[in-house]
Amino acid sequence: MTLTSERVSGPQTRQVSQRVSQSVFDGSRLRVVLLVDVYDGAQQQFLEAYEHLCSQVTSVPGHVSDQLCQSIENPSQWLITSEWESAPPFLTWVNSEEHVRMVAPLHSCVRDTRSLRFHIVRETDGPAMDVEPRRGRLQAAPRIGDGVIRHALTFTVRQGSEETVAKILAAYASPEPRVDDTTRLCRTSLFMHGNRVVRAIEVRGDLLAALRHVSKQPEVRAVEEAINPHLEQRRELDDGESARAFFTRAALPAVHHVTAGRETPDAVRNALYYPAREGCGLRLAELLARQDEMAADDPRSPVLRSTIFQRDDVVMRLIDVQDGPGADPALVLGFGDRGQAAEVTALLDAKALGVDASTLTEATPARLLTLARMELVTDRRAETEV
Repeated sequence: MTLTSERVSGPQTRQVSQRVSQSVFDGSRLRVVLLVDVYDGAQQQFLEAYEHLCSQVTSVPGHVSDQLCQSIENPSQWLITSEWESAPPFLTWVNSEEHVRMVAPLHSCVRDTRSLRFHIVRETDGPAMDVEPRRGRLQAAPRIGDGVIRHALTFTVRQGSEETVAKILAAYASPEPRVDDTTRLCRTSLFMHGNRVVRAIEVRGDLLAALRHVSKQPEVRAVEEAINPHLEQRRELDDGESARAFFTRAALPAVHHVTAGRETPDAVRNALYYPAREGCGLRLAELLARQDEMAADDPRSPVLRSTIFQRDDVVMRLIDVQDGPGADPALVLGFGDRGQAAEVTALLDAKALGVDASTLTEATPARLLTLARMELVTDRRAETEV
C-alpha cells in the first residue's frame, strides 16, 4: 500500500504553546535512534552484547519496543531504534547508574555512537499497526525553535576547593567558536553553587561535533587538567573509558525551553539550583516547566527566557531576566502563587541547599531565591552572537 493511500494519524494530545520550543513533558511518544559504528570483526560480539542488553530493557517501565538494523552497504554501521510511551521514563532510565552498567559491554566493540531523540508527531497507519494497540500519544503540533541546541554538564569538586576551581574556570581562554561550516559555539555560561559546577552551552548545528571540538582545544584541555585534582569523582582524560564514564554522568540535558517573545539588550543571565529530594527530580522539573509556560504569557514576569536542565535529582533553571536583581523574587523563581511555591518547595532537598527542612518550608521567596541562586563564574558569547 502506498503512503498516499494510507491514513496519517492526526493530533492526539493538547495544543502546545508556541512559546515552548523544547519540552519532554507533553506526553508524546518518543522515538530514540542510536547510530553505531562497530569495530571491524566485532559484529558478532556487538550482536551478543545487544541481545543481552535488550533482554534487560524490556522490563524498564515505559519501554515499548526495540529494533536493531545493520547497514546493507557497510557491515560496521548499525542502527538501533526504540520506542517509549513518553520521554520521562526514557530519561529516567538512560540517566541512571543501571543504564551505565547495562551498556558497558558495548564499549569494547563500538568505535563511535550518536544518539538522537524525537517526539512522534505523525504516523502512517498500515496493516502492521493493527497488530498491537498504540501506547502513548502523538505530539500535537511541530515546535518552532530558534536553531539553538542547549546542553549542560555538572560535577562536584572537593569541599574547600571551590574558590580555587572558580578562579581556574574563570580564567580559561575561549575556544574557537567555529566548529565547521554548519556548527558554531554561541555561548558558554559557568556557574557554581557550593561545590557544584554547572557549565551550560548553546550551539548552532551539531551538538556532538561541538562537544568534541571543545574537548580537543588546548586551552580547554588545560583547564580540565587543572581542575582534575579537585574533582570528587576521579577521572583520567587519557583513559577513554574513564573519561566516557565521567562525562556520561556529568551530562545535564535540557528538558524544557520557553521564551516570552520579548527582547531587551540589558537582560541578565542567572542560574537557579533546585536540588530535589531523592526520586523527585523529574517531577520537580515538570512543575517548573509548567510554571514557566504560564509565566511566558504573563507581562509581569521579568523572565525573558528559561531553560530547565535535569538529571536524576539535579535540576537547574537557566534564565535571562529583564530587571536583574530588582525583579520580584517570586516571579524570578517561577512562582505564580503560593500554591505553586509550596508545591515546588515540598520537593526540594533542604540539606543540599544548606538549610533544615523547617527553614525551607518557612522561607520567603526572597530567601528561597538567595538559597537557589548560583554564582556566575563566567558568561561568554561568540562575537557574532552578541
